[in-house]
Amino acid sequence: MSIVNELIASLTPDAARFSVQKLCVGLHWTAVVFDTPSGPRAGLASTLEGGAHHHGPGADVADAGHLHEKNALELASLANSSSIHERSVGLASINALLDVDERLCTEVNAGDWLVRHGAGKHLAVVGHFPFTRQLRDVAGQLDVLELNPHEGDLPADRAADVMPKADIVAITGTTLLNDTFDDLIALCNPESYVMVLGGTTPMSPCFFGQGVDMVAGALVVDPEAAFNAVSQGANFRQVPGKRLLTLERKA
Repeated sequence: MSIVNELIASLTPDAARFSVQKLCVGLHWTAVVFDTPSGPRAGLASTLEGGAHHHGPGADVADAGHLHEKNALELASLANSSSIHERSVGLASINALLDVDERLCTEVNAGDWLVRHGAGKHLAVVGHFPFTRQLRDVAGQLDVLELNPHEGDLPADRAADVMPKADIVAITGTTLLNDTFDDLIALCNPESYVMVLGGTTPMSPCFFGQGVDMVAGALVVDPEAAFNAVSQGANFRQVPGKRLLTLERKA
């Protein structure tokens, strides 16, 4: 079973009764807010480029203007859509619906963790993050894999060459959006320490059965503040009302 299907299967069936309060496919982030018996719950996912724009024959979001008429589980199922923008809605919905036990999480910045634990080691990072320069300063070897490589990065199709050799592998959660996660995780050496990170990453132990050791994502604690920022084009650092948490597999 793919990780996306595992995540959907892990959601409470009661979510079929949760209605959409707000939904925005923003410039950089997608946000979904649901009405639940315990109050509003929100989730985020990256909004990736690509799709049918402007006056083309296709549509990025087939039911645009009617998504609020769907229930929470119907929106979560869009994580399997062939549309990358619908997948963002689906992942944001999953992130809103997951029951995250904060007692099992630590409030640790994933970039800081990699800088601290990656010193002198071979790191393979899928995705170019703001802390890449810091990693280059401390890692014994750093291989950054990118679909759109920056200077010093490797093209994404080099993953099979470098990921099995790395001591630590960090995979961006956006691989769930472009449907590459399952292939990438299969390349990891069982002896490697594997992290999935970024604001799109669902804070779920489902990843541990896939060979992941740590998930590092964002939990929205102030739905209104986060939604307002996303709807106004905020980047991740500009989004308030979130906590950066990590969940680690127990040895």
